[in-house]
Amino acid sequence: MLSSTEQAILLKIARAAIESSVLGRPIPQIEAETSGLSSGSGAFVSIHKNGRLRGCIGSFASPKPLYKTVFEMAVAAATQDPRFKPLTEDELSLIKLEISVLSPLKTIKEISEIEIGRHGLYLVKGAKKGVLLPQVAIENDLDAQEFIEQTCLKAGLDPDEWKKGATISIFEAEIIKEG
Repeated sequence: MLSSTEQAILLKIARAAIESSVLGRPIPQIEAETSGLSSGSGAFVSIHKNGRLRGCIGSFASPKPLYKTVFEMAVAAATQDPRFKPLTEDELSLIKLEISVLSPLKTIKEISEIEIGRHGLYLVKGAKKGVLLPQVAIENDLDAQEFIEQTCLKAGLDPDEWKKGATISIFEAEIIKEG
């Protein structure tokens, strides 16, 4: 668990990264060598505008310090999510950020191992991959089967492909949100 100070630092880093990238300013040098931010961890950065997703990119694991991973994922979420056009200067005041700091992946065999609200899903079948963060199941009122079916769809698979040799992993996330 990150302290409230560490959470505030991560949100400040993510916002500074996005603003620098969108405005074409030099990337600020950021050092955040606190114990919770200097260890390697996976993280996703989600950008919301008017309550709707506007970008989300992450990494499950990184040897880099957490604060550097958050910085990189924030820039990528703002500029490289293929589902959206890059964020514009006009949108900067309209967005809210959410950071999900991830636990390591754990492969599961049964969907009964999925705890809604606690676990996110990562599904791989062949070259196709899909991920849904833990909060997605809660926000959309999904049960475990619906959650895994939606993860299949996110991967570009039929909803029942999870039953046909897909690798399913769970993870937990500490969610940090702006105001």
